[in-house]
Amino acid sequence: MIRILSVLIVVMGIAFSAMAQNADVIAQVTETIKAGSAKELSKFLNPTVDVTIEGKVENYSKAQAEFVLRDFFKAHPPNEFMIIHQGQSKGGQPFAIGQYKSQGDTYRVWMKLKVSDNQQLIQEISFVRQ
Repeated sequence: MIRILSVLIVVMGIAFSAMAQNADVIAQVTETIKAGSAKELSKFLNPTVDVTIEGKVENYSKAQAEFVLRDFFKAHPPNEFMIIHQGQSKGGQPFAIGQYKSQGDTYRVWMKLKVSDNQQLIQEISFVRQ
């Protein structure tokens, strides 16, 4: 019984640690988006990333995605950004949904993360005007 309890405590500790790591990465990404910094945001991008901006979906290298996001932030500078929901899919893949405001426009932001070499990276990000 004590072994089972010990294993359960270890498993729960690992799960809470993973959830805390998700929140930490998402918090860092939130700050880079608030600042409109594609350069800083690119530090959290997967080597290849799907980027959707206003309905146009493309798969880019990390470097290409940085330029696309830089152009987006330049054309739509951030007034406000906040995460409104975050969690994990049934398969355990972390995601976050946010709201990005720029001038008079509001965008729904959706990010899907994946774990690569023990770090979480954005695999997919979209900015869709509401």
